[in-house]
Amino acid sequence: MQYRLKLLLRRTVPWAALLPMALTVLVGYLGTALWSLRVSLSSSRTFPNDDFVGLAQYERLFDNERWLLSLHNLAVYGTLFIGACMVLGFLLAVFIDQKVRGEGLLRTVFLYPYAMSFVATGLVWQWVLNPGDGLQQAVRRMGFPDFSFDWIIDQDKVIYTVVIATVWQASGLVMALMLAGLRGIDEDIWKATRIDGIPAWRVYLSIVLPMLGATVATVFILLSTGVVKVFDSVVSMTQGGPGTASDVPAKFIMDHLFGRANIALASAGSIVLLATVLALVAPLLYANARRKAGGGHR
Repeated sequence: MQYRLKLLLRRTVPWAALLPMALTVLVGYLGTALWSLRVSLSSSRTFPNDDFVGLAQYERLFDNERWLLSLHNLAVYGTLFIGACMVLGFLLAVFIDQKVRGEGLLRTVFLYPYAMSFVATGLVWQWVLNPGDGLQQAVRRMGFPDFSFDWIIDQDKVIYTVVIATVWQASGLVMALMLAGLRGIDEDIWKATRIDGIPAWRVYLSIVLPMLGATVATVFILLSTGVVKVFDSVVSMTQGGPGTASDVPAKFIMDHLFGRANIALASAGSIVLLATVLALVAPLLYANARRKAGGGHR
């Protein structure tokens, strides 16, 4: 009897330990997502209503010029941010993988910006890019009076300043993940390519990168979800301005949720963002499931 009781405890204690996390997922994530979906189908303003208006809020959302502009900004930002982070992070990883002196220090320096909050990063870069006090003024004092770098106040270029700041912060994380992948490659591959006289750049493009497929996919998913939810760096740097030139969907949602008391429209926007994240994650999960299933058959 005592043995059975111990065996029962061994089986139930792990599940009991997982119960708080399971409740958090069910209530805090799935529950709130379903509640937001229900509110987005109503005419709620300051407080939620129980009425049903179908897809009216989604029609209003995609008729809103500010929302369409925020989607355009997000597409531009996401393309440049993901591309620059992956290229720069991979190059930094390749550099450190050469067993350079001070490797530990370099890893710390490159990864340190990611440890900073996006708000702090945005404020620092806001000062650096300020035409009156930052980089532009410093270069002019060095003897280049015609130098101009006023992107942060230019409606056509302000979104690129957000890209610069966030790439500076996130590329260190990409470097760390890529470096872990590079260190997992068998040294015999490098020996064989050196014997065959294959150029290093060709080895990286034709052999190393395909072998890092899982790492690249993970990096892409992490960066993509970061793009979808970008908010604090935009607010701290530009407040979405000049005007609404650097507006992003997350800021649109927060403004309508708290500033304009339109929780139905804000909920519709949040559901669109959630659908975007699911569209990015689902193919990776499906591919992983297929790969595991194929491995199981073999």
